[in-house]
Amino acid sequence: MRVATDIGGTFTDLVSVDEQGKTTIAKSHTTPPNFEQGVIDVIEKSGINAKEIETFIHGTTVIINALTERKGAKTGLITTKGFRDVLEIARGNRPDLFNIRYQKPAPFVPRYLRREVEERLNYKGEVLTPLNKEQIKNIVEYFKKENVEAIAVAYLHAYANPVHEQQTVEVIKELWPEVAVTASHEVTKEWREYERTSTCVLNSYVKPVASKYIDRLESRLSEIGAEGRKYIMQSNGGTTTFAQSKVTPINMVESGPVAGVFGAAVLGQIIGEKNIIAFDIGGTTAKCSLIDNGEVKVTTEYKIEKTDRTAGYPIKVPVVDIVEIGNGGGSIAWIDDAGSLKVGPQSAGALPGPVAYGRGGTEPTTTDASLITGRLSAKNFDNEVDLDKVEEAIYEKVAKHFNMSVDEAALGIIRIANSNMLNALKLISVRRGYDPREFAMVAFGGGGPMHAAALAKELGVSKVIVPVAGSVFSAWGMLMTDLRSDFVQTYIKRFNEVDLDQLNKEWKIIEEEALAQYQSQGIEQDKVIFSRYADMRYLGQEHTVKVPVPNGEMDEETVKEVISRFHDIHEQHYTFKLEEAQTEIVNLHLVAFGTVQKPELYKLDKVGGNAEEALKEIRPVLYEEEGWIKTKVYDREKLAAEVTIEGPAIVEEQSASTVVYPGQSVTVDHYGNLIIKTGV
Repeated sequence: MRVATDIGGTFTDLVSVDEQGKTTIAKSHTTPPNFEQGVIDVIEKSGINAKEIETFIHGTTVIINALTERKGAKTGLITTKGFRDVLEIARGNRPDLFNIRYQKPAPFVPRYLRREVEERLNYKGEVLTPLNKEQIKNIVEYFKKENVEAIAVAYLHAYANPVHEQQTVEVIKELWPEVAVTASHEVTKEWREYERTSTCVLNSYVKPVASKYIDRLESRLSEIGAEGRKYIMQSNGGTTTFAQSKVTPINMVESGPVAGVFGAAVLGQIIGEKNIIAFDIGGTTAKCSLIDNGEVKVTTEYKIEKTDRTAGYPIKVPVVDIVEIGNGGGSIAWIDDAGSLKVGPQSAGALPGPVAYGRGGTEPTTTDASLITGRLSAKNFDNEVDLDKVEEAIYEKVAKHFNMSVDEAALGIIRIANSNMLNALKLISVRRGYDPREFAMVAFGGGGPMHAAALAKELGVSKVIVPVAGSVFSAWGMLMTDLRSDFVQTYIKRFNEVDLDQLNKEWKIIEEEALAQYQSQGIEQDKVIFSRYADMRYLGQEHTVKVPVPNGEMDEETVKEVISRFHDIHEQHYTFKLEEAQTEIVNLHLVAFGTVQKPELYKLDKVGGNAEEALKEIRPVLYEEEGWIKTKVYDREKLAAEVTIEGPAIVEEQSASTVVYPGQSVTVDHYGNLIIKTGV
């Protein structure tokens, strides 16, 4: 049996598939700060036998929470003499150009814990100044006195030659074996000293937290008899072992959300949709990502806490390109100082949660508004819903301020939430040169199916796909993933002057490193698949675009093909290309997949029939333009394949509701997915 669990801000999800292809899903409340308890709870709630778990895959928010809540380890930094303040200097490109009160983000390591060492390499990786090991010994003693819990080592040009970083780690481990240490070359071999140092520091900052969490989770799983293979979801869309995840935990920064994006790509392949907008609404956030021609977009330009006013902190590891906003089912509706209605980014979370959960929540949320407007049914909640309390919260916090009815206020909350989500969807499509009309939308998460049809119509998307087990789709996506490791090496060469023998040698070195890593994890060589990319730019440019590179020996024809691809991709990103200009390689990027057996997607047994057999009730639902309409509500589990329902309609399942608007229709395909035609 393969089991995947995904920790969200409100719920912890589980999906399991046994040898016969039977799928089990379950949801349980997330249990901060002891998140592993929520995992055990949802396994017990699902009723599966833990001893039958052969493969366990886990997605977690522990890393991003530790960073955003500043609950990591006390960290010290050792760096090259003269570069103590690289975290402070950062970059000069201010996101809020006209803000005279702008302040750079405060470094995670204060200045008194940033220490310098005499050592120096040139850009080729050649040693100019040998490493002064005596200084390292003095720094270790100083860090001990300051009660440092983790150390980051980041030297200039270590991406070209890590020898001094390796020697430093050896000295630290000899003098202080129990301290958590990260050398920058272990997490990234890309240039740019600020971004590399930032990534190294943040990895050290979360390393003790990650180790303790993974150890606790592994221990609890062993207690209930789950002794199978255990993997962690990474931000690049693949998985890695528990052991490797403790070495470079920064690769888990977006562990949970990316699984849903990858699952959307897999589902698209199965049903013949290559262009997809993945749209995920959970309890705390809404996330979206674009899949172009079946390819999930991965970037190493990721930043945490970046907004239109703050620069954030760069993390230079491969992360699936996701736009995330603080709008989910638990997002709180509130009135700002100017008297305007806002929704999010503050969330009621798992505790106390929305007012409807009956766990002490007093602030109205998107979930509460959906309940008042009839999109959600009180019968579908685990608890007894006190509708009077829900109405009172919306009246006191929103309706009263605007002198309107509770119904109007609830619809206003939904409209504001939809507007926020629409902006995010535009960021990953229109703003990046893509036409949304050429894409289908895969909507998942607890709230995705409820908002997707309205947003897709507004965006011009003609088809929305609500997958089976949509509310736990990120966990399902984990079951469909392979092991994945990304190896990025800075290699700056003019492409039309490159030495092909040397270039092929570099690819071979990276591939051998990847094979060695997988062999240490027990993955056979014939199970490893490579995909190559090159980060390229025009000579004189600052930033790059990622270009697919064919596998195997590169020759002159291959070079011409890659340069041609670069021109086309550059034009798509920036609306122009310079075919006469020289091109330059900046990074070589190898993606190594360790393939694993995946569950099959089974078709529904029942085909055809009458939709009325699945009718649960008829209830009034409040729509944005049409007002209150009596709407048929269907039980998703009772709908057969090829059944079509005309809107307005609601299709309910255990933990989600799909809203189909007037003028739209929904059809059940042979796999049980709901296919909504939005009417555009």
